[in-house]
This record gives sequence, structure tokens and C-alpha cells, in this order.
Amino acid sequence: MSNEHIEALTIAGHDSDGSAGMPADLHAFYARGVYGMGLLTAAVAGNSQGIFAQQLMPLDFIQKQFDVLNDDFKIKAVKTGMLANKDIIDVVAKNLKHYQMQNIVLDPVIITKHGATLLADDAYQAFLKKLVPLATIITPNFFEAQKLTGLELKNESEIKQGAKMLQKMGAKNVLIKGSHHNDRQPEVKDYLLLDDGSDEWLTKPYFKTDRVNGTGDTLSAVIAAELAKGNNVKTAVKIAKDFTYEALSHPINVGAKYGPINHLAAQEEMKQ
Repeated sequence: MSNEHIEALTIAGHDSDGSAGMPADLHAFYARGVYGMGLLTAAVAGNSQGIFAQQLMPLDFIQKQFDVLNDDFKIKAVKTGMLANKDIIDVVAKNLKHYQMQNIVLDPVIITKHGATLLADDAYQAFLKKLVPLATIITPNFFEAQKLTGLELKNESEIKQGAKMLQKMGAKNVLIKGSHHNDRQPEVKDYLLLDDGSDEWLTKPYFKTDRVNGTGDTLSAVIAAELAKGNNVKTAVKIAKDFTYEALSHPINVGAKYGPINHLAAQEEMKQ
């Protein structure tokens, strides 16, 4: 079955090793049968051992990408990634509203899975005020959810409270990804709060591997792809959770250290 007419956009940085950022998003779009476009905000020089340099795109170049893509394509869903600073956040938010873009999956690239902060304070405030209210769904990792809510998220009750706080900030639906930093933990639990007030815990076994780069990008990108195809948020999130687990649990030997997850295995395991 051809889905060439279904188009989704990632607004993100390009990781030169192909493991995360825009490459991971485009891998995920393709694997779910959606035509993917990439609006470049930054380029990162990195490999499996680290990031060594980055170059931000000029604002007028980012603006031109918005203009030419919206002039030619029917974009059904948008996924955001690395936005880097306040000025880039401003131009992205302005264009999401101007072009009335729908099915916005906001992946907050604020804090890494290891707890390192990525946004300056003024950019963080712009993210809260200008992007969160536009989100069809926001998908913070555990550390990002702590930062966004100010809560420790030490138990299920606090996680539920945090998700409600994110809804009050403007996000229609919320997926708080569970912590996965303890090799002895048997499972990873994500919490989904929907705009109708219903909620669900999504659980997968913990899989120990150092092939984890692009995990969060892929999860959010698959959600965007499924929304573009017309699935509701709950279905999109469940498909994304299953896809990401399959990609994570079939490691591939690429790179010397923290390698990418395996989109090809996930595509095979989850035939559309």
C-alpha cells in the first residue's frame, strides 16, 4: 500500500552520525509509511562517542524553509526537536501559528537522557510560553518533565500531577517517559494523559543496551507519523511505544560506543 500522499515534517537538527535528530525522525517516518520532510535548525558534528561541534542555521534560512515547504506540500503532522535558542523558538512558533500547522508533536529537547541542560533560561521561557500551548502532544523524558513541572516525580501520583500541570500550560495531551537508568529495574513505565481526562500507563520490559541514540526522537516521530495517517493520539502513542521498543531491543553494531537504535528491525517486526 502506498502512503506517498501522507506528508509529515520534522523541525530539528541534523546529527552527522545518523543516530538522532532529523535522521532518526526521517528513518521513523519512512518506516511507518509516511513521506518525511526536514526543516533544518542546526547541524551537529558528532559520532557515537560524543558531540564535538554544532552550527545553528540563520533565522532567514529557517523562515525560507517554512515558506517553501508550506507553498508546495500538504503537511499533516509536525514533530519538533532541537531548537537551540530563543530566536529559533520564536520563528518556529510564529510559523506554526501562521501556517496553522496541525498535529504538533512537541519533543522538548531541553535536557538529555543523562540530565545535561541544553537550553538557556530565556530560550526555556520562550519554549514554555510559545510552543507548549501549540502542542497536540508533548513528550518529555523524565528529566525534562522534572524541569517543566518542578516536581521530583518520585511516584505515580506525582507523575500524574505533573502531566496535569503540563496540560494546564497548554499541551492538549501529555506523554511523560519513564526513567530508565537502573539496570536492576524490570520495566519502563510511561504515563499518557489524554485531553479528555482519560489516562493510561504504558509498560515495556527494561532492555539493557548502549544502543540508545535516537530513542526519544523516534518515539515522537512515530507518533507524528501515525497522527498524519489519521490515527488518534492514544493509538499513535501505543504504536510508537511498540515500534521504539522493537528498535531498541534489536541492537545493531554501529559505532564504537553509544550507537543508534534499529529502525529496520522495528519496521520488519511491525508490518503496516
